[in-house]
Amino acid sequence: MAKNSEHRDLFPGALEMMILQSLRLKPMHGYALVKHIKQVSDDLLQIEEGSLYPALQRMLKAGWLEAEAGTSAKGRPTRIYKLTTAGMRHLEKEVVSFERMFAGFSRVLAAAKA
Repeated sequence: MAKNSEHRDLFPGALEMMILQSLRLKPMHGYALVKHIKQVSDDLLQIEEGSLYPALQRMLKAGWLEAEAGTSAKGRPTRIYKLTTAGMRHLEKEVVSFERMFAGFSRVLAAAKA
């Protein structure tokens, strides 16, 4: 993610969860993933290539993604990433875990306001 006063580092697993969720919609190449995440988050989340591609490689190795050769909109060769069944199961598990963690944060913040 971009480093400035308005942007914070993501918690462990957040980048992978965003990638998997994005690829749940449709297969994409790396640059399209960066643009999608930035657009959907209203520019709040900006993924750096230095973080994206290592994460994609880890996810390929874990079996959560598959990649195939493709062509970008500009006619350049690229890798198109696709969510696997194992990736979908991992995503569902991570979303449940995140929702529980978020509920805990919300309770702590609400108690602090009381």
